[in-house]
Amino acid sequence: MTASISTGHRARRDRLRAGFDADAFLVSDLINVSYLTGFTGSNAALLCSIDAGDDADQIATDGRYTTQVAQESPDLPATIERDVVGALLTHAVDNGIRRVAFEAGALSVAAFNRLTKRFDGKVELIPTSGVVEDLRSVKDAGEIELLTRACAVGDRALAAIIEKGILEPGRSEREVARALEWEMYAEGADAIAFETIVAAGTNSAIPHHRPTEAVLAAGDFVKLDFGAVVGGYHSDMTRTYVLHHAADWQRDIYDLVATAQAAGRAALQPGADLRGIDAAARDLIAAAGHGDHYTHGLGHGVGLQIHEAPGIGSAATGTLPFGAAVTVEPGVYLPGAGGVRIEDTLVVTDGDPLLLTTTDKTFTVL
Repeated sequence: MTASISTGHRARRDRLRAGFDADAFLVSDLINVSYLTGFTGSNAALLCSIDAGDDADQIATDGRYTTQVAQESPDLPATIERDVVGALLTHAVDNGIRRVAFEAGALSVAAFNRLTKRFDGKVELIPTSGVVEDLRSVKDAGEIELLTRACAVGDRALAAIIEKGILEPGRSEREVARALEWEMYAEGADAIAFETIVAAGTNSAIPHHRPTEAVLAAGDFVKLDFGAVVGGYHSDMTRTYVLHHAADWQRDIYDLVATAQAAGRAALQPGADLRGIDAAARDLIAAAGHGDHYTHGLGHGVGLQIHEAPGIGSAATGTLPFGAAVTVEPGVYLPGAGGVRIEDTLVVTDGDPLLLTTTDKTFTVL
């Protein structure tokens, strides 16, 4: 098990080596360090050398994690020092490394100024942006397996609260949210992916409503947006139901969002323009007269973080890579009345995208 994990992280570092023009790359964003090494401590950095030799890369952490780094990153020599970035730059100087790319977004201006002064004339620091994040946008088989497991936890948890009669009039939004989270833990979640959204009645018209003591009532839309974390990987799903009886306007809005969501899923093709994918769903909603009631992007990448590259929206740039794990989540929100969002997590393939969230999306009155 350890060998296969180490090999996978080494393969990711080899992909990184092919993507920078320097003697080494200093990674200090903790999520990116974890992606490239498997280490999950709260203080770490990685020096990835352009030299692909067995001992070329170096991880640094502090004394709290001496045992943990040996267990989680057994293929990497480790420097144990509190100042992880300074320690790795010292290692670079000692090993004749002179040009070091670094993650500009992960290093404060004050820290950069201190390092520049400390290593003046010894190391050239080259700022970069989004290098590791672009690598992370394409999932490998191990990542897809963990995403699949995380999504399955969410599916089972939602089914459980429905079966137990928790999603019923008389319950508060907060009560439903806590019950859903409990079921995710019971189904194997390591953590909750983000603050669970349960929004009932007029609150369902608020895209990111935070659960309150508002009580669910017959005739309400109830929107649930939630996710689980398994092995560090996040799931994300939204389903919207009506309690006990539905009005015609609710069926109409739901059908519109469902049609737009299906169009967005169908547009998930490798190489597709990200804005074009967004437009596939947005244009349908706008044509139905609800363009002003759809106020967010169509989706986002998901993985070690709940929101990561690529973003799919009207202002997005670039194209969709093969192997990306993304959400498709259009919505229509009518202030003072209610709203609908339908969201799935999918993986981009050469054919139809792989659907990871499998809970039925048929209009349902509970």
